[in-house]
Amino acid sequence: MSSETLRGMLTLDQLRQEIEDGSIETVVAVFTDLYGRFMGKRITGDFFLEHTASGGMHACDYLLTVDMAMEPVPGYRYANWALGYGDFHLVPDITTLRRATWLDKSALVICHVADEKAHGPVAVAPRSILASQVEAAAALGYSAVGASELEYFIFDETYASARDKGFVSLKHFGAYVEDYHILQGTREEVLNAAARKHLSLSGVPVEFSKGEWGPGQHELNIRYAPVLTMADRHAIYKQCFKDLAGALGLSVSFMAKVDERYAGSSSHIHLSLWDTEETHNLFAGETPVGPVRGSDLFRWFLGGWIAHARELMVFYAPTVNSYKRYQAGSWAPTSLAWSADNRTAGFRVVGQGKSLRIESRIPGADINPYLTYAAALASGLDGIRNQIEPPPSFEGDVYSARDLPQVPHTLREATDAFESSAFAKAAFGADVVEHYTHFFRTEQAAYDRAVTDWERARYFEQI
Repeated sequence: MSSETLRGMLTLDQLRQEIEDGSIETVVAVFTDLYGRFMGKRITGDFFLEHTASGGMHACDYLLTVDMAMEPVPGYRYANWALGYGDFHLVPDITTLRRATWLDKSALVICHVADEKAHGPVAVAPRSILASQVEAAAALGYSAVGASELEYFIFDETYASARDKGFVSLKHFGAYVEDYHILQGTREEVLNAAARKHLSLSGVPVEFSKGEWGPGQHELNIRYAPVLTMADRHAIYKQCFKDLAGALGLSVSFMAKVDERYAGSSSHIHLSLWDTEETHNLFAGETPVGPVRGSDLFRWFLGGWIAHARELMVFYAPTVNSYKRYQAGSWAPTSLAWSADNRTAGFRVVGQGKSLRIESRIPGADINPYLTYAAALASGLDGIRNQIEPPPSFEGDVYSARDLPQVPHTLREATDAFESSAFAKAAFGADVVEHYTHFFRTEQAAYDRAVTDWERARYFEQI
C-alpha cells in the first residue's frame, strides 16, 4: 500500500529534476474546504522548491467559513469579521506530492492546515479531523484501510451551457440505463478512458470503470489504501474528472440526486482494520457474526458504525439534495441494517478472510471524503472500545422491513442529531461540532429561502 511505489508519485529530488529539465513548471498546492472542494495556489516550480516545500504558504482563514458562492458567512467562532479574517498556514505534505498529468506540466501536493499562532493543526479543517481519528486508531494498534466507489453523471453540455440553461433539461451523455453496459460505455470512453489513464499516472491507481443505473451515469473505482491516503485520492479523483470534462466540452456532476427520475449517485465506502504494518486484516476471524465469520474487532466495529450512523449522518449526507437519494428500490439505503452481500442494506458485509470488509452504502457522491472516513472510523473505534454489538443481520429485502431504524429524512433532522450528539463532541471536539452545525444550518437556510423550479412549475398558473 506504500505510495512511494506508485506511478506518478514524486520525491522532492525527483520534482527538482523535472523542474530543471522543464517537464514540470507549476506545483498546485491545495487543501479542501468544508464542501470538499480544492482550494489553494498555483506556484512556480522554482519558488515551490526554494520556499514553499519547506516553509509552506499562507491563505485566508475565511476559506473554512465560506458558502458555496465564496461569501463569508457570519456566526463562525473560528474566523469572522471581528477577528479580521487572518491567515492560516498551509504546510505541504510531501508524501502526497505527485505529477498531475491531466494538467500541463504540473505537479500537485496536498497541504496540512496549521494554525498560524498555535502551530498545530486547525481542528475544524476536514483533513485535520480525519488525521486525528487515524492517530486514535494507531494508538490502539490499528491502521484503517478504505476504498471509495464513486459514481457520477456525464452530460453532453459544458459547465457554461448548463448554467445558461439554469441546469434544466440538460442533455445526458447516454440515452438509457447503462449498468455494466459495454456498448454505451464505449461511447463514454472519451472521458472515462482519459480519467483512468491520468489518475493512474498521477498516483491514484484505478481498478476499473463501469456503467451505472442511469443514462450517462458511470462509476470508476480506485484501489484501496489507508484512509487518509484514500481521502486524498478521492478528492484528486473529483478534481481530475471535472478538469478533464471541462477540457473535453463536457460536464460531470457528483450531486447525490441529479434528477428525480433516475437513481442517485453514491460513494459506497469500504473499510477494514489492519495492523499498523498493514500486513494483516484484523477483521478476519472464525467467530460467527450472523452468516459471516470474523473477529471480535470486526463485530464491534460494525456495531459502532451502525450505532452512531444517525447522529453523524451529516458527514455522510452533507447537502439538502443528499436526502433525496434515499428512496425505496433506488439502490440507496433507507434503513440502518446490515446484511451479507445484500445491496438493499445500509451496511453490506463482503469478502472473507483477508478481504473481509464492511461496505456502507449510505454516503452519496457529494461527500467530503475526509469527514466521511473520520465519522466511520470514529464510530467503529467507539464500537471496539465499548464492545458495541451489531443488531442481528437482516435477510431479504430491507426496503420492505417495517421495524428497522431509518436514516434521517432531511438535512435539518440530521443536523439536529449531530448538534445534540454527545458522541460527536467527544470524538471530534465541541468546537468542531459547533463549526459544522453552523455550516449545515447555513446550507439549510439557503435552501429554505430559495424559490425552486418545482415551485414555479406547480404554482405559477394553478394556485
